[in-house]
Amino acid sequence: MNKKGLAILMRTRMRPSDSTKLTLSPLTNQVDQMAQNSQPNRSSPRVSQFQGNNNLNASSNTEREFELVRESMHSAISMNKTEVLDSVLNEFSEGYSSLDHENRRRLLLLLAKEYDLNRAQVRQLIKQYLGLEVPSGLGENAESPTGVEDEALLSAFYRIERNLRHALKPVYEVLFERLNTHPGGLKVLTVLRADILSILAEENIISLRALDSYLKEKLSTWLSPAALELHQITWDDPASLLEKIVAYEAVHPISNLIDLKRRLGVGRRCFGYLHPAIPGEPLIFIEVALLKDVAQSIQEVLWDDPPISECEATCALFYSISSTQPGLSGINLGKFLIKRVITLVKREMPRISTFATLSPIPGFMQWLLSKLVSQSKLAEAEDVSLSSVDSSGSAFWENILEPEEEKALMDLSEGVATGKNGMEVMLNLLNSANYEWTNSSELLSALRSPLIRLCARYLLQEKKRGKALDSVANFHLQNGAMVERINWMADRSEKGLRQSGGLMVNYVYRLENIEEYAQSYFSKGHINASADLHRLVKLKEHGERTD
Repeated sequence: MNKKGLAILMRTRMRPSDSTKLTLSPLTNQVDQMAQNSQPNRSSPRVSQFQGNNNLNASSNTEREFELVRESMHSAISMNKTEVLDSVLNEFSEGYSSLDHENRRRLLLLLAKEYDLNRAQVRQLIKQYLGLEVPSGLGENAESPTGVEDEALLSAFYRIERNLRHALKPVYEVLFERLNTHPGGLKVLTVLRADILSILAEENIISLRALDSYLKEKLSTWLSPAALELHQITWDDPASLLEKIVAYEAVHPISNLIDLKRRLGVGRRCFGYLHPAIPGEPLIFIEVALLKDVAQSIQEVLWDDPPISECEATCALFYSISSTQPGLSGINLGKFLIKRVITLVKREMPRISTFATLSPIPGFMQWLLSKLVSQSKLAEAEDVSLSSVDSSGSAFWENILEPEEEKALMDLSEGVATGKNGMEVMLNLLNSANYEWTNSSELLSALRSPLIRLCARYLLQEKKRGKALDSVANFHLQNGAMVERINWMADRSEKGLRQSGGLMVNYVYRLENIEEYAQSYFSKGHINASADLHRLVKLKEHGERTD
């Protein structure tokens, strides 16, 4: 594809959901055609009968396709003849891509259950191991056997341990290993895992979850930083690569060619991780803006005046990071990418002293609206009024608003907002059609304080399994960042208002503290944040760090 072809693409740019669909189901045309053929036509009995015959034929053909793929999968696992193995792996890869969703599900369940480890053999080896007598005089700290009999016993230990290690490997590991060394096989593995995750999102199947865990471990090893190439993506790259950037940009969609060219031009950088086995397609990429100060809104980065001269820049702002492979979910390539980009930019531009992000807060509004709904229902059920808030006997009652915030919301002009208390008023405003509250200076003023304060609470206090509840926060915190600032009305797009009420957050990477912060978060769930944010949630009195 040339740049002209890319321009055509931009005019018919895929929605993110479309790109995901293409990744999970490569042969969508065939599947769509099969779906169309399966629809009954009630306009004519003859047509209906003919359609029914077609459905039977299609079903029969689909079952034959499934059996062929199943056979090629078995051969790929069991075959020892290397001279024909490549051909069998090709047959499996091509056959799998032609299967519809239901048959992929059948095949993956079969792989998970019938090609798992041999537990009877494992149990037998454990019995043999436990039945061995420890050689005399050979304790935990002994360095060598003391006699011929002891040497024989020790040899038996080593033999059973070796056999046990082998028996504890599931049979499907052979398929994964062989695909990984096969041309195009790594891409097939990412598609396999994307399908596995899709199935697990619908139902929790223990054997399939074990399969996913094993494949994830393998992919994490094969995609280590040493195997990845850091590439700066520029306007001079092939249009086929730029097409991927357009299709997979997940945070701030690229609107046209001018937008794309600007993101790759002066004052901007785009870096991606590439793998030799998936040429021309970044596994993950990050977009960087070179600025004088840390930006407080996405408008400053994407839509305001032309960028400053690069020699004036003192801040490298990461404003978008996107993964292109759903099958690599949970494998933190972004951690290594950010660290390598920081190192590279620092080396090339010594004037850059601040490395920060302008990040979305995707879970905030969902959390807040849920909180407001539950508290409003509780207040209604227990007839909690403003005068009896403190005396409510419910252990679950919590007025999440400060007194001055409550008053500001209740003082709003009648007709502008309704509700029995501040939380109900806030809930009604945030649920208004087309986010009408964003067009009123009066409503913006009343909502600013509670939204920023509650967002600080959400980022710093709301946790899941001891880690930040917000997915983006968890990502940056585990990479060693700190929460620096919450920005008001930083993203007025429909997505930004829906996810976070227009708020965005700056995370800062302090080079001298990255490892310390990452370790404290990993081991203790400790969230490092600025003093301003700690004051918002009143954490200083509990001894939280405010550096």
